[in-house]
Amino acid sequence: MSMELFKFSKHMNLNRHILIVMLLCPFGMMAQLTVTVSPPKIVGQTMKNNLSDKIESARAAVFLSYAQGQMIGTSTKWVIGGMKNRSPLEPKAQTTFYFVVTSPQPFTSTNITATVTFDQMSLAGGQMADIKNGIQIQNTNQ
Repeated sequence: MSMELFKFSKHMNLNRHILIVMLLCPFGMMAQLTVTVSPPKIVGQTMKNNLSDKIESARAAVFLSYAQGQMIGTSTKWVIGGMKNRSPLEPKAQTTFYFVVTSPQPFTSTNITATVTFDQMSLAGGQMADIKNGIQIQNTNQ
């Protein structure tokens, strides 16, 4: 009889340990990373090559500012070419490019203006394009 009592007691101890572990597990698995996801604002910039030469590479910058003129973010990147695996923009072809602009603080308004400028553009054969006179930027924000 005492042997059966010992086996029963041993199973009770084991069951109690399993219960304690099960109760403590959810606390040990609490999330260590919290991510806040804001609604995205997606605006693509469209570029059309009206030249007779293909555009090998073009680098653009975007500046975000509030209506009062206060700049809140900027980003620069190659929108055409810039890397060997990125194809040029053929004559009469069109492409769309996107920028991701981050800010150290949340935006305080949704009335934001994007200004795009180009600082470098090369054509087929390594010829440099005239940035000041060769690019027409149409602003649809206004």
